[in-house]
Amino acid sequence: MVIPIGSKSEPEWADLMRRAACGDHSALAAFYDATSQLVFGLALRILGDRDAAEDAVVEVYSQVWREANGYDPQRGTPYTWLLTLTRSRAIDMLRARKREPVNDPLDAATEVESSAPTPEDVSVAAQRHRMVRRALDGLSMEQREAIELAYFRGLSHSEIALQLGQPLGTIKTRIRLGMMRMREQLAHLAPPAIAEGMS
Repeated sequence: MVIPIGSKSEPEWADLMRRAACGDHSALAAFYDATSQLVFGLALRILGDRDAAEDAVVEVYSQVWREANGYDPQRGTPYTWLLTLTRSRAIDMLRARKREPVNDPLDAATEVESSAPTPEDVSVAAQRHRMVRRALDGLSMEQREAIELAYFRGLSHSEIALQLGQPLGTIKTRIRLGMMRMREQLAHLAPPAIAEGMS
């Protein structure tokens, strides 16, 4: 269900977009907090899968951050622009999913399964670890701390908020924006590794 938009929302969102276009991370965080439910709801309706919808949300706000300076209020409100981005991204993901082969090739049937990692697996894992660590080091201290507690210590968002003495919404925003930034940093280096390491 799409949340109705109040008349006060659009001017506030337009202001956040202008600030984000100038590189204001806090404006993007505020825009995310105000609109992410809308984006997730639409993505979920199109994709029919929560994990895929969450991935779409990350992709949409990464695009918002990259293209905020290209937003033209004369061509539409922030609401319509954002939902257009969401619809486009979700449909692209849906088409990509449909193009994936359903069955393994026949050659795979002759391969012998082994649970032991090969030297190549070990090398790829080590390289991926170094890349992720480098991306983590590029985050703000607050984002890095929240992500490490979530992904390396397995704490829930609520547990992290309690441990750090921060509101739950702040923790969620830090993790989401940190993950968006890491994906941007890592995507051009090794997309296959990122797809495995960030899932």
